Amino acid sequence: MQVGVAYASRFKQTWLSLDVPEGSTIAEAIERSGLLAQYPEIDLRENRVGIFGRLAKLDAVLKPGERVEIYRPITADPETIERRDR
Repeated sequence: MQVGVAYASRFKQTWLSLDVPEGSTIAEAIERSGLLAQYPEIDLRENRVGIFGRLAKLDAVLKPGERVEIYRPITADPETIERRDR
């Protein structure tokens, strides 16, 4: 079945379409995508993942056509950002 896997570093966005076996999990799709080798900063113990913008667990089983997203950690303090706008 076809699924997508997406990740955006600070400087580059990558979206891949790939075939995975029926019953594949998010973790298996990410592993199969090669993004872990391409972006060594991804740590699936730390980075959150989701499907179409909704948080999901690594062991969630994928459906055909779904897009897996790997999210970067938030690095800005919301209070600091608010002060910059004033």
